[in-house]
Amino acid sequence: MKKGFFLVMAAQALSSVADNALLIAAISLIADLSGPDWMAPMMKWWFALAYVLLAAFVGAFADSFPKGRVMFTTNAIKICGCLLMFGYNHLGIAQDNQLIMIFVAYTLVGIGAAAYSPAKYGIVTEMLPPDLLVKGNSWIEGLTVLSVIVGTVLGGVLINPTVSAQIMSHEWVRAISANSAQSAILVIGCVYVAAALCNLLIPDTHATYPKQQTCPTRLIRNFGTYVVILWRDKLGQISLAVTTLFWGAGATLQFIVIEWGAQHLGYRLDQASILMGVAAVGTVVGSILAGRVPLRRALSVLPVGVAMGLVVLLMPTVHNTWAVYILLLIIGALSGFFVVPMNALLQHRGHVLLSAGHSIAVQNFNEQMNILFMLAFYSLMLWMGLSINTIIAIFGLLVSCLMLVFMRWNALNQRANPGLIHLIGQHGHGTALRQSSES
Repeated sequence: MKKGFFLVMAAQALSSVADNALLIAAISLIADLSGPDWMAPMMKWWFALAYVLLAAFVGAFADSFPKGRVMFTTNAIKICGCLLMFGYNHLGIAQDNQLIMIFVAYTLVGIGAAAYSPAKYGIVTEMLPPDLLVKGNSWIEGLTVLSVIVGTVLGGVLINPTVSAQIMSHEWVRAISANSAQSAILVIGCVYVAAALCNLLIPDTHATYPKQQTCPTRLIRNFGTYVVILWRDKLGQISLAVTTLFWGAGATLQFIVIEWGAQHLGYRLDQASILMGVAAVGTVVGSILAGRVPLRRALSVLPVGVAMGLVVLLMPTVHNTWAVYILLLIIGALSGFFVVPMNALLQHRGHVLLSAGHSIAVQNFNEQMNILFMLAFYSLMLWMGLSINTIIAIFGLLVSCLMLVFMRWNALNQRANPGLIHLIGQHGHGTALRQSSES
C-alpha cells in the first residue's frame, strides 16, 4: 500500500466520524425542538436527496481536479452546514421555521458528502491495482465502519447530560450554543476541520481523464448513459443491486435500532447510539474477514446477505443486554462480510467500463435512491403507528427475499455467460465511457 493511501484512510476516518456524530446531534436537536418521531428519518431523506440530485455532476467534478483537493473543498461545505445549525438562535428565526433551518443545514452537509464520495472512492482505484482492490476496500470499509462506531458513540457522548454540561460550562461555548445539541455540533465541526487538513496532505496521483463536460444538459444525458452501461454489465448489475440494497437497508437500520432501543429496551438517545456502535463493531470484523476473499470469488458471498436478513428477525426476541449486543454483532459481521467483496467488484467494473469518479457517482445515485425509498417507507410505517417489532419483521423479510432474487438473477447470468467470471480482474479503463463519448 502506498503512503498516500493511508492519508486517504485518515481523512476518510475523520470525515466519517464527524458525519455519524452529526446525525446523532441533529436528531437530538430535533428532539429539543419537540419535532415528531418521523422527522429524524426524513432529515436523513433530505441528506440522501442531495446525492440523487447531484449524481450527474459530482463524477465530472471529482475527475476534473486532484481528488485530495476535491475532498478538501467538500469537507469545507460540510463545515458550512454545521455552522448553519447555529443559525436559528442567532438570526432571529421564528419557532415554526427552526426545524426547517435544521433540514436545510443537514441537506448542505449532504451536498458536501455527495461531492466527497466519488473522490474518496475514486482515488482508491487510482492508487491500487485490481488485485489489491478487495484488500484496499476491506481496509477502507473496515476503517469507515470503525469510524461509524467512534462517530456514533461520540455523538451519544457529546449529548450526554453530564458531558454536555461540562462543554457548556465554558462561557464562550454558551455564547454561541443554545443547548447541548449545538455544543456537540461545535465539537463535531472541529473534527471536520481536522479531516480537511488531512485532505491537503494527500498527494496527486497524476491520474488523467478525458476533459469533463461542463454543460448541465449534456452532463445529465451522459450520466443517464453511464447508469445504463453499468446496469447492462452482467457483473456490474449484480454488485450494483446488492450494494444498493445494502446501503438502503443500512441507513434504515440506523433509525430502526434507535427506535427499537427506545421502545423495546427503554434506552435514551445517547444510550441507543451505543447499540449502533455495537453493530458497527461487527461490521468491522466482517469487513476484515472479507479481505481474504479474492475478487474472482466476490459473488460467492451472496448467501450471507440472505442470512443477515433472517438474523434481523431475531431482534424482537432479545431483551438481555449481552444477548442484544451479541445479536447486533452478528448482524454487523454478516453485513460487512458480504458487502465488501460486492463493493470491490462494483468499483472494479465501474473503473473498467467508465472512470473512477463517474462509476462512484452512478453507484451513489442508485444507493441513495434506495435510501430515499426505504427511509420514506420506514417513516410511513411510523406515521401509520406500526410497532417497531412489526417494522423489524417487515424489514428482515424484505432484505432476505431480495437477496434470494439477486442470487437467482446471478445464476441466470452465469448460465447464459459461462465465461463471465473471467472478466473479473481484466483491465480496460474507461472502455465503455470512451465508446459512448465517441458515439
